[in-house]
Amino acid sequence: MKAIAQDEFGDADVLRLRELPDPAISSDQVLVEVRAAGVNPVDRLVRQGVLKDFVPHHFPLVPGWDVAGVVRAVGPAVEGFRPGDEVFGYQRKDHVQHGTYAELIAATERGLAHKPANLSFVEAGGLALAGLTALQSLRLVGVSDGDTVLVHAAAGGVGHLAVQIARALGAERVIGTASPRNHEFLRSLGAEPVAYGDALVDNVAEIVGGDGRVDVAFDCVGGTALSDSPALVRDPARIVSIVDTNVLELGGRYAYAKPVRADLERLAEYAASGAVKVVVQQTFPLAEAAEAHRLLEGRHVRGKIVLTV
Repeated sequence: MKAIAQDEFGDADVLRLRELPDPAISSDQVLVEVRAAGVNPVDRLVRQGVLKDFVPHHFPLVPGWDVAGVVRAVGPAVEGFRPGDEVFGYQRKDHVQHGTYAELIAATERGLAHKPANLSFVEAGGLALAGLTALQSLRLVGVSDGDTVLVHAAAGGVGHLAVQIARALGAERVIGTASPRNHEFLRSLGAEPVAYGDALVDNVAEIVGGDGRVDVAFDCVGGTALSDSPALVRDPARIVSIVDTNVLELGGRYAYAKPVRADLERLAEYAASGAVKVVVQQTFPLAEAAEAHRLLEGRHVRGKIVLTV
C-alpha cells in the first residue's frame, strides 16, 4: 500500500510517500480502505517527537489518528461491522506507528462508527478526533440546558465543533473567541463572537451582561486565554482545557480524547440530524501531507484540513 511515513523526527520534510506492506488484522480488528484522513495538531507533535517520552514511537512511522473509509474485511470476533460498510473513527493506539495517512489501516472496533449517509468521506475524515475532544470535554464539565459556554479559539478544528456540540447539549448561549476575520463564521455556527486581546474579560462581561460571567470556559489555545478564564467563569471547576495541564492548578479539568464507540455514534447522530457540520478549509491528496502540515503550522486554519486517499 501507499502511505505517508517518516524515519526520523523533524519538520514537515520528513513526511514522504512510501510503499509499505499491507496491514494484517487480528481477530478483533477491521481492515479499512481509507478515503480520507484528518490532519490534526497532535499529528505535528508526533512528527516532531514531542510525545516520544509519553508513548512508544516506532519507525517507519505513519502519522494520523482520524479516518473515514470503507470496510474491506473484518476479523472473526468483530460483530459491529461487515465488508462494504462506510465508517469513520479515531484510531489512537497504545503505541505510535500504524497511523491513518495510508491507503489501508487495521482499525480497532472501539474506535469506529458507521458514517452517516449525509456526510462525505472528507467531512467524516475530519470529525472523529476533534468531535470526540469537544464532546468529552464539554460533558466533563457538565454542559447542559441553559448554560452559557465560552469557547476559546472557536473557529479552529475543535473549537468550531465545540460551538455546535455545546448547543446540541442544551447550552443557551455560546460565546467564541476568534480573530475578527472569523466573526461572521462563528455567527453562522450559532456563536456570539468576541475578539482576543487584553480586554477579553471586559468584552465577555459586556456580551454576557448581569454578573459578566459564563458557566463554562472551554480552552483550546492556552496562554492568556486560559489564565483569563478564572475571571470569566462563576465556578473554576467548570474550566476545561485540552492544551494545558496547568488548568488543574486553577481548579479546572484537563481533557484528552478517548476512542469510545458510543461517543462516535453520538457524533454520527449529531451529523445525521444536521446539528453538527464539519467545516473543511482545504483538502490535500495523500502525497501532499507535508504541505498540509505546513498549512496547519500557520495556526490560521478555519475548521479542518483533510487528506484524500
